[in-house]
This record gives sequence, structure tokens and C-alpha cells, in this order.
Amino acid sequence: MCVCVAGALVRRSPRGWGETAQGEEAARGDREKETERETERETEIEREIEIEREIEREIEIEREIEIEIEREIEREGEREKGAEKEREKEREKEREKETKKETEIEKKKQREKETEKEKEKETEEGREKQAEKETEKETKKETEKKRKKETEKETKKEIKIKIKK
Repeated sequence: MCVCVAGALVRRSPRGWGETAQGEEAARGDREKETERETERETEIEREIEIEREIEREIEIEREIEIEIEREIEREGEREKGAEKEREKEREKEREKETKKETEIEKKKQREKETEKEKEKETEEGREKQAEKETEKETKKETEKKRKKETEKETKKEIKIKIKK
């Protein structure tokens, strides 16, 4: 007589109910296969967990790289801002230099104009003095001519008086 117990055929042996040698082998084989499957499942799960961990590590590395890239971009931006500020300062200095040069040029032109005015004034004064001198010379000449005429007249008068005498 055969009876099914827990999925295995069991026969009644002379010692009582129990498994046959073939049943025991089959059950043992089933248990070993089940153990192997479980071991394979556990190994597969461990592999999947390891793969997930590796993926997480790679993702973390990528995040760190992205963060470092962002930091570098920020630093580059800061450097660029600093460089732009320096360039702006240099441009401002150049503008100040240009303004200073222009101011100096204007001052120089103003001094030249003033010098020119002074020269013109001096020239005008010199002309006036020259004109006065010439006028004085002419006045002296005229006065001298008048004196000569008078002297001649007197001399003629004296000669006439001497002749009459």
C-alpha cells in the first residue's frame, strides 16, 4: 500500500510507515536542488545588490564630479568677475590718464593764450611807445625847424641891421 505524505510516495515497510530508499533519495535530491536554487537565488540577489551598490557608487561619483564641475565653473566665474573688475579698473585708470592729459593740454593751451595775449599787449605797448617816440622825434624836428627858421630870420635881421649900419 502506498500513501502520499508531503508530496512523496511512502510505502509501508515492515518496520512501519516510512520512506523507501528511492523516496529518500528523491527527497534528498529535491532538498539539494531546492538548496542549490536557494543558494543560486541568494547569489543572484547578492549580485544584484552588489550591482546596485556599484551603480550607486558610480552615481555618487558622477554627483561628486558634477559638484566639482559646478564649483570649478563658479570659481571660473569668480575669476572672470575679478578679471573683469581688474580690466574695468585699468580702463578707469586709462580714462583718468586721458582726462589728465586733456586737462594738461587745456591748461597748456590756456597758458599759451595768456602768453600770446601778454605778447600782444607788450607788442601794443611797444608800438605805442614807438609811436610816441616817433611823435616826439617829429615834434623835435618840427621844433628844430622852427628854431632854425627863427634863427635864420634873426640872422637875416641882424645881417640887415648890420648892412644898414
